[in-house]
Amino acid sequence: MSKINELLPKRPKYKGLFGTMLAFGIVGLIASFVLAVEEFHLLKDPATVLSCSFNLVLNCSTVMQTWQATVFGFPNMFIGLMAFPVVIVVAALGLAQARLPRWFYMYANLGYLLGAIFAYWLFFNSLYDIQVLCPWCLIVTFSTTILLATITSYNLQKNTFDLDQKRNKLVQRFLKKDLHKLVIASWIVLMVVLVVLKFGDALFV
Repeated sequence: MSKINELLPKRPKYKGLFGTMLAFGIVGLIASFVLAVEEFHLLKDPATVLSCSFNLVLNCSTVMQTWQATVFGFPNMFIGLMAFPVVIVVAALGLAQARLPRWFYMYANLGYLLGAIFAYWLFFNSLYDIQVLCPWCLIVTFSTTILLATITSYNLQKNTFDLDQKRNKLVQRFLKKDLHKLVIASWIVLMVVLVVLKFGDALFV
């Protein structure tokens, strides 16, 4: 059996990470595109009912008309239309096992982190300031969470951050026990709990 396994083509070690990155890069891009289309519909007719407006709590239209929706002077979804294609390229390069310099993945990690921070800034503004949620925006926020997790996991496994031997050993042990997955799952559950505590039954009315 061992000889047969040796003859079989080896699966790239990080295929799962980059495959997940590719999938959620595409999901984020689709969500950004749909939001851009909805934005054009809203500009043409402010009274139009958007496909992502379900009730008073889950309502893209309300969120799109706040100052947070254009914090840089243009609709936020345009950032997604620019950023997610970059994520898709990074994922494709990873799947192709392209040899890229260490700094490339470090800057990619920084970019993913900034994207996640911005997404969560919008999330908490929607939750506690606007007090209305945009369903497609939630998908983008979830996508950026998973994307940040994938690139960070890859960089930690490869020790891209050049940790010393002692710290790297602790990190590798943490990753091998899949404790990072528990952290990610716990974070997502926490966000869901915050939404339910804030809106309760109003989410489904």
